[in-house]
Amino acid sequence: MVRAYTDEPVAADVVERILAAANRAPSAGFSQGYALLTLQGSEQLTPFWDLVFRDAGPTFDTVTLAPLVVVPLSCKDIYLDRYARADKGWTDRSEAHWPVPYWDIDTGFTALLMLLAAVDEGLGALFFGITPDKIAEFRQLYGVPEEYVPIGAVVVGHPDPAADKGGSAKVIKRRGLDELVHRGSW
Repeated sequence: MVRAYTDEPVAADVVERILAAANRAPSAGFSQGYALLTLQGSEQLTPFWDLVFRDAGPTFDTVTLAPLVVVPLSCKDIYLDRYARADKGWTDRSEAHWPVPYWDIDTGFTALLMLLAAVDEGLGALFFGITPDKIAEFRQLYGVPEEYVPIGAVVVGHPDPAADKGGSAKVIKRRGLDELVHRGSW
């Protein structure tokens, strides 16, 4: 997760490859209940940064130089409609059928694929959440329909290593496989 960028633009063909990678995400029942909102240029990005980092102070100034933000949005209704079809065997749209919200999980897969594609392109990327208190204003700013929920934002750009102060990984070490993996039983 890169937290400092230059203002160098990301080439249009690279942006398209990153978006194409996101479009390869798996989805339950091939529902594809997600959408991607791209923001580029100061006219689109300035209101976004003003909203999401309002009252955050200068901590995120190096992030706001990034030339591309992609907001993955999930749509629960598409999944509920898909699984109410005859080939899935459910006759209703009840959320009780779902042990977890796959609409959000599958949309998260799109974000992960964009992060990996950005690295493959030699770029930096960062995923962060949009707090619930800002979602209504976000929808209004960008005309996002009510049924689509932003699961976060993916920032993409050319890293500026000299300005990157790092994040949580500087103070918290990654757990080892011996702590993470349970083989055969807990």
